[in-house]
Amino acid sequence: MDIGQIAGLIAAIAFAILAGFMIYPLIRLGKLFDQIADTVKDTGDHAIPALDEGVSTVQKVNQSLDDVNAISDAAQRSATNIGALTDLYGSFLGKPVIKAASAVWAVKATAQDFLNKRAAGPAETPAETAIPRNASGKTKGE
Repeated sequence: MDIGQIAGLIAAIAFAILAGFMIYPLIRLGKLFDQIADTVKDTGDHAIPALDEGVSTVQKVNQSLDDVNAISDAAQRSATNIGALTDLYGSFLGKPVIKAASAVWAVKATAQDFLNKRAAGPAETPAETAIPRNASGKTKGE
């Protein structure tokens, strides 16, 4: 055996020892990749039904929102119709009622004023109130 063969033998033994030391971490790394693959598969198996449930939930929410939109549109139309009906009653009934109420109030105020003057007795004439009187009740010329 010459020196080249001995060097080759030493290199082969060193490579075998190195390969022996590398087998254990490679086996562990393979197991790790298997676990990662199982985890990804399980996640995919659970994620797809969750996504399907999310899609159905969003569809139900959209349907509920469509119903709410229909209800709010109906409420808006009802409010508009009530406003128009109120304006109609106000124009046809409100003005005559206000005029009648103001006429009744004017008659009442006039009647009260007339009755208050009658109950108070005859009022002094403006000429009598304009003449100055002294303490005895006589005018200056008397």
